[in-house]
Amino acid sequence: MEFDTNWQDRYRAMIMSPRKALRKVRSGQRVFIGTGCGEPTMLVEALAARAGEVADVEILQLFTKGDASYARRQFADSFRLNSFFIGQNVRPMIQEGLGSYTPMLLSNIPHLFNTGQLPIDVALIQVSPPDEQGMVSLGIAVDIVKSAIENASLIIAQVNPQMPRTMGDSLVDVYDLDVLVPVDLPLLERELDTVHPTSREIGRRVAALIPDGATIEFGFGRLDSYGRIPHATMEFLHGKKDLGIHSEMITDAILELIASGAITGARKSSDRGRIVASFCLGTRKLYEFVNNNPLFCFRPTEYVNDPRVISRQTRMVAINSAREIDLTGQVAADSQQGQLYSGIGGLIDFNRGAASSRDGLAIITVPSTDPEGKRSNIVPHLSKGSGVVGTRGDVYYVVTEYGVAYLYGKSIPERVMALISIAHPDFREQLFAEAIEAHYLRPEMAAVGGKLALPPNEAMQTTMLLHDGTEIQLRAVLPTDEANMRDLVYNLSRETVYYRFKSRQLTFSPQQIQDFVYVDHRREVTIVATVPEAHGEIIIGVARYYLHEESNRAEIAFVVRDTWQNMGIGSFLYRHLASIAGRNGIAGFSAKVLRENQRMQTIFNHSGHAVTTSFEQGIYSFIIDF
Repeated sequence: MEFDTNWQDRYRAMIMSPRKALRKVRSGQRVFIGTGCGEPTMLVEALAARAGEVADVEILQLFTKGDASYARRQFADSFRLNSFFIGQNVRPMIQEGLGSYTPMLLSNIPHLFNTGQLPIDVALIQVSPPDEQGMVSLGIAVDIVKSAIENASLIIAQVNPQMPRTMGDSLVDVYDLDVLVPVDLPLLERELDTVHPTSREIGRRVAALIPDGATIEFGFGRLDSYGRIPHATMEFLHGKKDLGIHSEMITDAILELIASGAITGARKSSDRGRIVASFCLGTRKLYEFVNNNPLFCFRPTEYVNDPRVISRQTRMVAINSAREIDLTGQVAADSQQGQLYSGIGGLIDFNRGAASSRDGLAIITVPSTDPEGKRSNIVPHLSKGSGVVGTRGDVYYVVTEYGVAYLYGKSIPERVMALISIAHPDFREQLFAEAIEAHYLRPEMAAVGGKLALPPNEAMQTTMLLHDGTEIQLRAVLPTDEANMRDLVYNLSRETVYYRFKSRQLTFSPQQIQDFVYVDHRREVTIVATVPEAHGEIIIGVARYYLHEESNRAEIAFVVRDTWQNMGIGSFLYRHLASIAGRNGIAGFSAKVLRENQRMQTIFNHSGHAVTTSFEQGIYSFIIDF
């Protein structure tokens, strides 16, 4: 429905100029300012113009995108800033101690207003003009604005025909407002960040985790020059099917994703077929797209960020950003190295909601280093002044540009190795040494510290499809495979153990297990064949070669779990390992095989390469030339 063209005549008694309206603000009051690009800029200017006339006025906000003229040192006696999220425009004031930050879960902020714990004297908001029924729309900023309106003693609304009318729960009766200030001004705009290469790589890895039919939240934390990392995921989702959106914030990035056909919301468990958000930061193009568009449903924060509502979505995926993560899994998101930087936002709301969702994914993204590459963002202990936003028990997936670590249900040593594996290569050995010093790892593990360099795993990845349709993944072995490798060797039959290790041992020492997964990649290559299980994957086969540099020939050995034998997996492992060796310039393989191990002999004899064999004391020696 369009707005009433005669609304100013109809509600003339409520209309005032910005200056007259803001003269109603008195010293000592608490004034709420509408959120983001929905900020009522003309009202804010009129408020700032009263500096010197009023004293000790508390400015309360989620965050704003204007120039925050009230948050200046020379106005400190007139205005006291209190923000639930530290945006760029107020960050210097807060970091200098001249403004306040109130850390809150986004879902809990309306409760502060509703209970009177944080009473609001005046709310400055921006709305669309009234329609024929006298309803105005909060447009692009519903979030905590709706709750502020319901609890403020005085509501001054900037009425702007350029504010879109959004669908959902964004309508307010004009008679619930007190003062109307007509303007006709472009809304504040927020251009998309240029996607940093690191952010793009993280986005690519995150997108690989997201299944068709997922409902996604893109967190709004911005990290220095890396930009909004969750939104970098969108360009890699265009080929997905039936995605849904349930997110506190949307940006222009969603437009291309909608155009690609990836977003339908057809499989959402609630709000099916609709994009749910509480505010948007974007450009005029986005504002025009959401205007009167039934595809969008703008709802207040107490709905959008409610973990119970979020958890009801099947395959809910929450993507949020951290500034720093320690080796035990503690997440710092609103601060780092003694500086308050942003806010809790919706990280915990969506992380917990997604974790409780059926087939849900709770994902934390973090660049491996600061933009200059001088400091690791994966650290042994959070730096002094870095606050814990996500506890060890709240973290599931962590993604950097170097890989994905799954921490849920993992012990401290397992977490340490998983996070070191996705840290920047320049910092891995240092992190490993500090983990031992902190007693996160056993002291004897110091011997493997020099084997933490990880291979370019993409070059070793491939898949194998069995006749029954089962897909097997082949990849490089990782330090995080220690538990799965232990499970493999202890589930081999005695015969298979004898064939592989040429002994009838029943136990394997911790050192032997470590030797399987900590590999010196200058001379060794180990690949594992895996299949998914309920909470991760299991290793069903291992192939390894060790290079003898003097002959440029590598000794090869491999093993397949008994229940997966006679399916062609051993032959496939051999061919893949031979391909890797050939790319690395290795002349060929050598191997020693027990006389009884006829399966292995068959693989070598039918390898397609030149094979020379000799036999001595019950063992065949194979020389294979590429």
